Amino acid sequence: MPEKIDSRRRGFMGASALMLAAAQFGVLGSASAQTRLSKPATLPPIKPGSHTSFASLKQINAGLLDVGYAEAGPADGPAVILLHGWPYDIHSFVDVAPLLASHGYRVIVPYLRGYGSTRFLSGETMRNGQPSAIAADIVALMDALNIQQAILAGFDWGARTADIIAVLWPQRCKALVSVSGYLIGSQKAGMTPLPPEAELQWWYQFYFATDRGRAGYEKYTHDFARLIWRLASPKWQFDDATFERSAAAFNNPDHVDITIHNYRWRQGLAAGEAKYDVFEQQLASAPPIDVPSITMEGDANDAPHPPSSAYAAKFTGKYEHRTITGGIGHNLPQEAPRAFAQAVIDVDRF
Repeated sequence: MPEKIDSRRRGFMGASALMLAAAQFGVLGSASAQTRLSKPATLPPIKPGSHTSFASLKQINAGLLDVGYAEAGPADGPAVILLHGWPYDIHSFVDVAPLLASHGYRVIVPYLRGYGSTRFLSGETMRNGQPSAIAADIVALMDALNIQQAILAGFDWGARTADIIAVLWPQRCKALVSVSGYLIGSQKAGMTPLPPEAELQWWYQFYFATDRGRAGYEKYTHDFARLIWRLASPKWQFDDATFERSAAAFNNPDHVDITIHNYRWRQGLAAGEAKYDVFEQQLASAPPIDVPSITMEGDANDAPHPPSSAYAAKFTGKYEHRTITGGIGHNLPQEAPRAFAQAVIDVDRF
């Protein structure tokens, strides 16, 4: 049982279409403990799927939420926060977390709003999926856990969330690992028409814009998620047990509302909350990220994503891009956990 803590884009696109599609992401145009390791660490090989669960699941009140999260590693280790995407969950990091914990890191893996055991503290709170709200959730979680600074690492919604924190709260982000790179966008950018081949990759956004799409996602949530997994990672041979472990997180009562609002907000079809307007104004200019960063991409990622050449200039601090080969798709940390964990360790030494 969880421990309770009380506290106050898919399919192939040609290179030219990808460059234009980068507009969708806004591309164009107590103190934490110190790392204990004195020399670079090379992680041992690990077979993806070696772990199936987390040793420790906890809950904590943080900001608007009662956040469910996994924790691994020493409580006084340097903090790493791992952020999942849609439609995935914390099990994307089930092999990554123990690798990092074994190297002395305190690893926190939260369920985002609308997933798993994370719940809103009030029934009156808007079920808002806009990206800056999700980023504010993670900062509130850091406050609740007395983490002043952390390495942030994620993919999909998680990478976007980490990118936003690195821009809006750079003092809280020691370093960044971001799959698919610079994913900060805006409603204005989201309304920019793309070439038909690029628009095709966003088919689910258009589906979610309709009442039929919302009803369909609510009725067929698990089937929909499984389809996205297959399309986004066409070479990943995940089994039923792997999928079902993550699919359980979609039973959250707010999952459908958060998902639909997120994609409608991106297209300017749904309003956000005024309290996040100041953040959105900052993000709309596609500001650079100057914290130490490693961006990553799987060589078989069939989710919509910009090429690294489109966003490399947005990283103005110490920076490196890595392409992970071997048929690695969108869910890079679960498909290539060693490479992802290695990036976290390496960016800590930039």
